[in-house]
Amino acid sequence: MKAIFNNSIIAESNNTIELEGNHYFPLESLNIQYFKESSHESTCPWKGLASYYDIEVNGKVSKDAGWYYKTPSEAAKQIKNHVAFWKDVNVSS
Repeated sequence: MKAIFNNSIIAESNNTIELEGNHYFPLESLNIQYFKESSHESTCPWKGLASYYDIEVNGKVSKDAGWYYKTPSEAAKQIKNHVAFWKDVNVSS
């Protein structure tokens, strides 16, 4: 699977975890130079507290376009150290 933003691969892995229609990419698969911690957080009733990344590629920014769970609930422990994407990020095989 590849995650692409602004014509650049921001993450690529053959070991994503699909959950609720989203592919969660392992942290080591991220091209980390494109990621910046966001102050945004949200709560999922069963996964827990989500943190976000802003993604910037060649001057174009997608705010809060990647999310992850630092300490997911026991029910979602398989996505610990993984990041999923939305908004302007295209995820495909």
